Amino acid sequence: MDKQKIAIIGAGPAGLTAAYQLAKAGQEVTVFEADAQYVGGISRTENYKGYLFDIGGHRFFSKNKEVEDLWTEILPNDMLERPRSSSIFYKHLFFSYPLNAIEALRKLGVAESIHCVLSYLKAKMFPVKKPLNFEDWVSNHFGRRLYSIFFKTYTEKVWGIPCREISADWAVQRIKGLSLSRAIINAVIKPSAGSKRPIIKTLIDTFRYPRLGPGMMWTACAEKSKAMGASILMNATVNAISLQQNKWQLTTSTGATFGGFDYVLSSAAIAQLLPAVAPALPAAALQAAKQLKYRDFITVILILKDEHTFKENWIYVHDPAVKAGRVQNFKSWSPDMVPDKTMACYGLEYFCFQGDGMWQSSDAELIMLGKNEIEKIGLAQASAVKDGYVVRQKRAYPVYDHSYKENIALVKEALRQYPGLYLMGRNGMHKYNNQDHSMMTAMLAVKNILAGEELYDLWKVNQDAEYHEEGESAAHKGGRMIPEKL
Repeated sequence: MDKQKIAIIGAGPAGLTAAYQLAKAGQEVTVFEADAQYVGGISRTENYKGYLFDIGGHRFFSKNKEVEDLWTEILPNDMLERPRSSSIFYKHLFFSYPLNAIEALRKLGVAESIHCVLSYLKAKMFPVKKPLNFEDWVSNHFGRRLYSIFFKTYTEKVWGIPCREISADWAVQRIKGLSLSRAIINAVIKPSAGSKRPIIKTLIDTFRYPRLGPGMMWTACAEKSKAMGASILMNATVNAISLQQNKWQLTTSTGATFGGFDYVLSSAAIAQLLPAVAPALPAAALQAAKQLKYRDFITVILILKDEHTFKENWIYVHDPAVKAGRVQNFKSWSPDMVPDKTMACYGLEYFCFQGDGMWQSSDAELIMLGKNEIEKIGLAQASAVKDGYVVRQKRAYPVYDHSYKENIALVKEALRQYPGLYLMGRNGMHKYNNQDHSMMTAMLAVKNILAGEELYDLWKVNQDAEYHEEGESAAHKGGRMIPEKL
């Protein structure tokens, strides 16, 4: 095929995967990244006084061999094999996560355990038919009692809305295949190598992780892409995209214009991208994009003396008396992320919306909150904290509310009139999935470009980064099972 000119919006996992593979194939690639310093998007690694930390925690594990092979190709010598270790904090107790049902019932006590088992049996005998929301879907799988203890509080912290207003889609893809009975089986009988029992991502015991955090992967990917001829522009927010005589033109916030692109691949949030496109999309599609919601995210970094009280990678905080939703231990992800081995680096994660009280709090107020809550959880004394830092992440999580499917359908239909414009990645497709899914959507976009025809529909990539040729019918073979509205 002739050499193509491709613009890529966003230097996250999707954007850099596409840039790397296109540059490797000899195509002309320009990446536009809004951040002035870091590549990797939400999968970046930030640096504060030599302390490295991940924005949200990113395990490198995929059922897709093509994704795993690409990680190895980009970063062959610095991928650590790490044990997966996490727990739940609830009522001053720590429970293993993924849930060890036997341990959970023991710690809850005899009376509560009986209630939980009876609730589970009731859910199995009288499940909610066609569960539409998160509460009903999880209650069907665990019982309403365990749902209220181990799912409700944390989920509502993350999303800021009642569980009954969250689509069941999110539960399907995040904890698909897991139930109380499956958790008990997994706790008693670990699957052996070569076992035919299906892999459930929620239950994996180990994962790979770059020695200096996930940003190490994407920094290496960016450098290798540039070495093959790709151009990566930092601090380059795209605020206008126009199609003129079958060629795309992009304008950045600085007023610089770049033209002559055959394709545009975007991982920017749909609500940001669509209003920037010309000719303008139909009013219904623009309104649909505007209605898509996102959840924002704050990480409060605390640097303190390591007293070896926190061994897990992260702890989910289900206690409603604590505002933090999760606590990361970056030293457990990789010891090399903490420069002083006598010190520890924790990250308390707070979920919020831009403009609310949490988002508007000063850094000093957030660090003080983090110090008080790390003591309340029992991981350290507030006085042991020597330093702190705050990171605010906009549009961290696409929200799956009851109208998102209809809004996405309107967007997809409208974009059929814009040849060469691909949406990919988490925010680009409004899919709350892991980075392997983002990468696979980029890989398929690249395959289409190199073939010169639409071989793959990127929307048919499921949460396990698997493509289903059969389309919607494949949802019943392991893809995204989306319940219909009543």
